[in-house]
Formats: sequence, C-alpha cells, structure tokens
Amino acid sequence: MKEIKAISLERMNNGAHYLYMSTMLSRAESHGKLPVKAAEPLAALRTAVEEEDRCLAVSRKSLLTDDIRKADHERDVLFGAYKNAVRSYLSLPEGKLSQAARELDQHLTDYRIDPREQLDKETGLLVNFLADLETRYAAQVATLSLSPFVTGLKEVNERLRRLTRDRTYERMTLEPGALARARKASDAAYRLLVRWVNALALLDNEADYAEFIDYVNTEVVHYKREVLGQRAKAPSASAEQPDGRTEAGETPAHPSAEQDNTDVDDGI
Repeated sequence: MKEIKAISLERMNNGAHYLYMSTMLSRAESHGKLPVKAAEPLAALRTAVEEEDRCLAVSRKSLLTDDIRKADHERDVLFGAYKNAVRSYLSLPEGKLSQAARELDQHLTDYRIDPREQLDKETGLLVNFLADLETRYAAQVATLSLSPFVTGLKEVNERLRRLTRDRTYERMTLEPGALARARKASDAAYRLLVRWVNALALLDNEADYAEFIDYVNTEVVHYKREVLGQRAKAPSASAEQPDGRTEAGETPAHPSAEQDNTDVDDGI
C-alpha cells in the first residue's frame, strides 16, 4: 500500500521548514480530491503556514531595515559634505568667514561624530549637534551659507529616529518563541494531513492519491539528503514508518548539516 513516509521536521532549519510546509500545502490544495476529502487538515495546515510565514518574515528582517540603511547612508553623505564645507573655509585669510569656519570646526571636534559608529549613538549625538547649529552657532552657519546642510541633516536624522522606533514596535508584535510555536503548529497540521491521506489511500481509492503520495515521498527523500544530511533510500524502498518512527538504516551522514533553529526568532 502506498503511504506518505515520515521526516524529522524538527531538525529542519527555519527557511527549509517553511519552504517544505508551503510546498506541501500548495500541492495538496491543487490536488483533485484533497480539498474536499481532506478539507479539515488542509484548513489547519493553511492557517499554520500563514502564521509561520508571518513569524518568519518578522524574525528574519523587518521591511523597514532597507529604509533605515538607505537613510543612514544619506545621512553619512550629508554629514561628510557639511564637514568638508566647513573645513574648506579654513584656508581663507583672516576674516569673518575663516573665524566662523574655525568655530564650526571646533564644534565638529568637540562632538567627534563618526559615521561608522552604532546607528542609534550617531542619531543621538546628531540631535544635540544639530540643535547647537540652530541656536548657538546659527550665525556662523548663516555666514558660511550652510543652512541647506543643517536642514537636510535634521530631516534625515528625524526620519531615522522614526524608522528605528517603528521597527522596534514592529518587533514587539512578535512574542519570544512565536516562530517555534508556529513551527510546531505547522508540524501538527502536516502530520494530521499525512495520516488523513494515508487513510484515504487505504479506505477510499489508492489510485486517486498515488501521484500526491509519490510527490511527497520524493520531497521527503530530497529534504533528508539535502537539508538534514541523512542517507535516505529511494521513495519506493523507504523503510520508515508513517507514524514518524524511523527504522535502522537512515542515520545522518553529516551531523553538522542538521540545524535545529526552532528557537531562533531574530535574524537581524
């Protein structure tokens, strides 16, 4: 009798686990009879995979990260341009312009802002730095016509403050261990579907489910070999039990290839 063989879902890394689950869901939903005959386990798997997708997306990378990186680069360019503009006036003969430049250059030295520093540290320093330029050093800034630099720096620095705050709030929506729990829910739903399909093949008409079973078993062998690093037999010769127990003969070929990342919720 054809039956779907078991695989150690817990040993898969997070990315491979989600891909496996979403692939199985898609294949089952496109099957001619399963959406009707196995509606209950399919609905459970669909819900579980959607939640796993949400948790994985938030844990791996906030969509705001690219915006933050872009704004940080823009800020660094503007700050460098401001610094170069100030120092370009230092070579002028004594006068109002060179005096203003010396005072602003000393201001730069006092803060010692390094664009290579941690992002939040740089943001905080620039808040005070720019406040000085708008108050204590407003006259010097006006003398050297540097207001566009100050305005641009303030705008991008405030934008970074908003983006990093929003990213923090976004991360707060993902509770610790949420991805691990989502994976377990997907595992339970998938195993329910496997038992359901195996029962249908036994009690209904095996031929109606043969292609789906063969497809899943081929994927099982692929994931065992490529993801789990196990020596897996061809689907037709599998010695594994459908309840999840594995008979002798399928030991990991490369233990280091196994990755249990079920508790890893952050990828940033």
